[in-house]
Amino acid sequence: MVSYQVSVSKDYTVFCAGHFVTYEGDHCELLHGHNYRAAVRLVGTLNEDQMVFDFVTLKRRLRAICDQLDHRMLLPQDNPLLQMIVDAVSITVRYKQKTYVFPREDVVLLPIPNTTAERLAQWIADQLVADVAVDQGRIEVLEVEVEESCGQAATYRRKLSAS
Repeated sequence: MVSYQVSVSKDYTVFCAGHFVTYEGDHCELLHGHNYRAAVRLVGTLNEDQMVFDFVTLKRRLRAICDQLDHRMLLPQDNPLLQMIVDAVSITVRYKQKTYVFPREDVVLLPIPNTTAERLAQWIADQLVADVAVDQGRIEVLEVEVEESCGQAATYRRKLSAS
């Protein structure tokens, strides 16, 4: 079986965001941020136009996702170690004796258990999967990489078709 792949990693598929990660059941990182870089790779067969997927569409969609996260505080709404109080004006987050209060407009609440690079890559893939699925089973694999800093990245890979 022959397959092709296309990938997008541009200087504008980046986002600067704050976060912290809970780990080892009872630890929490200090609040900090990264200049993240997102990249996507699609593996599949060629369409009638002899391409796996249109680069323009893929770049536009990845950039829009990155723009949603840019200059925001990323919070994991499914983290059992965090208590969150959300109202129209602010989001209060508690972890043990720590309390953070963020303006609501500065926060993106993500349906993930932790704001690790791995889970951010999965969330971005979840945002892209509907766009990619329109190609009727030709796209076999969707892969998203999130780089936190130079040389430090996580990749999420999802098999989309049985091919």
